[in-house]
Amino acid sequence: MYLQINNLHKNFETKAGSLVVLKDINMTINQGEYICAVGASGSGKSTLLRQIAGLDKPTSGEVKVDNKLITGPGPDRGMVFQHYTLYPWMSVQENTEFGLKLLGVPKKNRREQASYYLSVVGLTEFAKALPKQLSGGMKQRVAIARALASEPKVLLMDEPFGALDVHTKESMHEFMLDLWQRTNITIFMITHDVEEAVFLANRIYALGTRPGTVRKEMVINLPERSSAVKRHSTFHDYRDELMELLRRHGKEALAAA
Repeated sequence: MYLQINNLHKNFETKAGSLVVLKDINMTINQGEYICAVGASGSGKSTLLRQIAGLDKPTSGEVKVDNKLITGPGPDRGMVFQHYTLYPWMSVQENTEFGLKLLGVPKKNRREQASYYLSVVGLTEFAKALPKQLSGGMKQRVAIARALASEPKVLLMDEPFGALDVHTKESMHEFMLDLWQRTNITIFMITHDVEEAVFLANRIYALGTRPGTVRKEMVINLPERSSAVKRHSTFHDYRDELMELLRRHGKEALAAA
């Protein structure tokens, strides 16, 4: 068991009173799984990811990685954001080494480790390039290589493909599946894109809104993992079920507001 979330609640204090953002969240993510949490705006997806990353603390409940309570950020969790967060004045190699440098890894070791993960994401020949010389998809692959370089137990992804065009997004989806299958890394990703979640994940947690709660846990069993599966009836069934679930709970939340 790699990641466990137990009875997680998160409230924010506002002038109008206490705002409940997450309520009674329970999740278990095992080693080597690709998990997506999918939900509309207001479902607390980003807040949930911040709790796992240790960037914020729950009001109550707990998050554990490998049975250790999370109390702050740590190298056991790698983070990939939507907008790359690459340093423009650093080369691809230097960006990939950055986290290792903060961890105090010796120069030779971090160079070798970063170079290895650049080869994993297929960017060895761009090691000396600056971010401005890369496409959006390539920038995101650098961000993924940087997160992987610290060899985390869990890779956390915050709507990582939301800023990409449709063609690049589809390419990145296939890249992520290949990366996951080759490295066996545990991935927890949040997204509002239902098709993206069905295509990538082996399990999905569907979140309701106001407050964010787990409405359904869905195991995804597709006949294949390639772009062709998006034309398969099984894919459509999963997609339609999830979209209807989110639509229904969205209407309920609006009615209760």
